[in-house]
Amino acid sequence: MTDSLSLTGNTNVEVKKKGRKPTQTNYFDVREELAVLRFLDANSLEEKNKIYNEFLKKPLDKMISSIIRRYKLYRKDMDFYEIHIDTHSFLMTKIDKFKPSKEKKAYSYFGTICKNYLMGQIIKDQKEINRKISYEDISSDLENNPEFSYRIDKDNLESEQVINKFLNELDIFVRRPELTENEVKLGYALHSIFENYDQIFVGSDNNKFNKNIILLTLRDMTNLSTKEIRGSMKKYKIMYAKLIQTMVK
Repeated sequence: MTDSLSLTGNTNVEVKKKGRKPTQTNYFDVREELAVLRFLDANSLEEKNKIYNEFLKKPLDKMISSIIRRYKLYRKDMDFYEIHIDTHSFLMTKIDKFKPSKEKKAYSYFGTICKNYLMGQIIKDQKEINRKISYEDISSDLENNPEFSYRIDKDNLESEQVINKFLNELDIFVRRPELTENEVKLGYALHSIFENYDQIFVGSDNNKFNKNIILLTLRDMTNLSTKEIRGSMKKYKIMYAKLIQTMVK
């Protein structure tokens, strides 16, 4: 028998199945593997989002839930929902690293990424706990010593105020002659994203996921690799840090 799987638009892929029809459908099977290939080949963010929402989000959600529960990869001070979202967010930043040419399953690649990330975060959390324990051994003495006391006034900065100021500074900064071509490309892309920040997070309660998706947006807008984006981002991070320091003062 022949089943026709429609992924997006006019794309139809015929998959021949032999023998008896399975009584249970795997949540990440042929259709999802094909959807990954379509996602990687997509030329626009709109098309990627369409493929992701229709064919990949639910299977990836189920995969991550299964991995967390099966291997008991729970993190301290985070509930299951937070761990799940954080892992899914990280996975989306790595999806473009999958190489179909290696003839491996996307399912195996995604599973490995999620397990390695979760185990790495657990180790990182434990190191932080150990560091805090060491700090707490001396913190009480320091807190009670007037020589090490200083009152810091609370400063409140509205996000809209910061973004508007950042956009003004970005307009000037991006014209600096010492910037490389990649840094200029990234500057204009950042300006476009922050200029429309109020629309980026509309209708979503998953800000972490959106923040990671911005990386894919920057790649599409600049045609730069992730490594090039991170390298070009350094000067903007310094500029932003100085801006915040100025505004707090």
